[in-house]
Amino acid sequence: MTLGRITRIAFLVCTVVLVIAFISSSGGHPTAAAQPRSGPGERYCTHVGGSIITNFGAVDANTTLGPVTGDLRGAVAATLVTPPQPGPNGTVIFHVQHHWVTESGDNIYLDPAVATTVPVQNSQTRFAIISYPSHITGGTGRFAGAAGDVTYFGEADLVSGTALRYSGEVCFAE
Repeated sequence: MTLGRITRIAFLVCTVVLVIAFISSSGGHPTAAAQPRSGPGERYCTHVGGSIITNFGAVDANTTLGPVTGDLRGAVAATLVTPPQPGPNGTVIFHVQHHWVTESGDNIYLDPAVATTVPVQNSQTRFAIISYPSHITGGTGRFAGAAGDVTYFGEADLVSGTALRYSGEVCFAE
């Protein structure tokens, strides 16, 4: 081998090593740095998400009950405050009050929510959720003084039960 050939091979090896190091260190989204909490009364917020599976009629004819997975894992009940009402453009509106307890026993308090749905074709009991926001107004334990917004999406079946995903942000009091 000549000196020129050895130099080219060494250069290529170094280039490949540098490219691999660059690619492996730049993958994915960088982790957000923890926000400092210096003063009393400050809040810190975090993204939450998971799923909810409930059955209608678990408590009474107007109340669902079931497990919650993910960041707010525990159990939830949702009571229909009024009968479903027709909405604009063929939608059906549900007025709901949530009752949420986490796995650790903390309560999460939520304002009454409004779910806007559309009936699923060929069914009298299934509804696709097109808008279903709710607002957290505090709670007990870790959720004392908390505030946030959670949005639900999925399907409600007044006979078979409900399968939802939830996503949002909760801000905790220090």
